[in-house]
Amino acid sequence: MKTYTPSPIQRLFPVLLLATALTAQEKKEGPIQDNSFLVEEAYNQEPGVVQHISTFTRYQESKDWIYTFTQEWPVGGLAHQLSFTLPWQRLGASLDGKQAFGDVALNYRYQLLGDGEAKVAIAPRLSVLLPTGDEKQGYGRGATGVQVMVPVSWVLSDSLVSHWNVGATRTPNAKNQAGDKATTQDLTFGQSFIWLASPRFNVMLEYVHTRSQGVVGPDRTEPQTFTYLSPGIRWAYNFPSGLQIVPGIAVPIGVGASRGEKAVFLYLSFEHPFTKVK
Repeated sequence: MKTYTPSPIQRLFPVLLLATALTAQEKKEGPIQDNSFLVEEAYNQEPGVVQHISTFTRYQESKDWIYTFTQEWPVGGLAHQLSFTLPWQRLGASLDGKQAFGDVALNYRYQLLGDGEAKVAIAPRLSVLLPTGDEKQGYGRGATGVQVMVPVSWVLSDSLVSHWNVGATRTPNAKNQAGDKATTQDLTFGQSFIWLASPRFNVMLEYVHTRSQGVVGPDRTEPQTFTYLSPGIRWAYNFPSGLQIVPGIAVPIGVGASRGEKAVFLYLSFEHPFTKVK
């Protein structure tokens, strides 16, 4: 007897139906304005509110994984934001499962245009990448790098928002595992579409393309491209204290040169007031 196996869309349909049914009773709540999973949203932290973000990505083919912790703080208002990102990772395929820190990022972001209420928002970011990872083991670049990213968020309709990222990273005197040095330059383009099925439930589709240079000899680099299409969902729990918890899950799928690679991406955010704002 032939058995029936529901498709992924059919499995997700009851969840989407529930989220749509909740829309009417949640119209007074604002939408989730968080970092998309692989793409930045152009919204700085509100005054007096801090956010703690954890992500975990595990790749199916290589068995590698990376955990990151990011903390975002407003500085004197909405216009300025400081944050840091700490990566902890395992390159299981090449290093026998050894776990270690990667390069730490210190970030500053400026709300150039708009805010969470605007149709269009732009918030450029400048980051310094510290060489805290061991380049001899493949966990870092071995030199201080600088990254510039320009996130743009565009509200297309009451239920659809798009986010765009363009960025570049430059690392003078980057090192490989053999100790060879060269200057590397990486380029990144990202785009996401967020369907606000309800204020507390979102369906996401993200696209990220990166052209990254690796050191292959003294003053010699070789480019590689990585391209992923990532469907996902996120939802929110709001509390009277002002605490918002946002879990999420996505499945990045390699396309183009990354075809055949798949990953599971887990997301968890805690956002809460740390002081009273008049």
